[in-house]
Amino acid sequence: MIGIVDYGLGHVHAFANIYEHLNIPVMLTKTVTDLEKVSHIILPGVGAFDWAMKCLTKSGMRDKLDYLVIDSKLPVLGVCVGMQIMAKKSDEGLAKGLGWVNANVLSFEADNIQSATKCPHLGWNNVLPKVKSNLFHKLDKNSTFYFLHSYYLFPENPNDIIAQTNYGGLFTSAVSNQNIYGVQFHPEKSHNW
Repeated sequence: MIGIVDYGLGHVHAFANIYEHLNIPVMLTKTVTDLEKVSHIILPGVGAFDWAMKCLTKSGMRDKLDYLVIDSKLPVLGVCVGMQIMAKKSDEGLAKGLGWVNANVLSFEADNIQSATKCPHLGWNNVLPKVKSNLFHKLDKNSTFYFLHSYYLFPENPNDIIAQTNYGGLFTSAVSNQNIYGVQFHPEKSHNW
């Protein structure tokens, strides 16, 4: 059973609708008891790093998530801010992250971006896989994904980077380390992809 962590942030119902359409068992997890029923975890997120950490801590699920991801090695996918809070810290705020990924979250250097929108990085962009990964199984080379962010994950170990995207230079758009995966884009808002 896939558990979508419902801690007040993210497009939880968009994820649930996709899985239900595909006849894949899914549930929104709002409590520690809910988390005990899942075999896979999606940690969505929309908004600011500190707010996400505050909401996750307030939900009462943080310690159980640490146990499931770090000790029990349940597969987890962090999405957008859900991926960012898996890092140690962020330029965006003062809160400590979960520390599941040896990384920091950095701000784009807006002067390097030639787009009319500059920051945030808003709209459709390509994701360029660097390595083979189950995350990109059967992905068309011309697939595009929806992005909305001003910060990006910068892993200390380059081997954790499984995909990059170009926006004023290459940045990490997907990471993987053992059972931990993260994507900066929103697959739940990216139509067929």
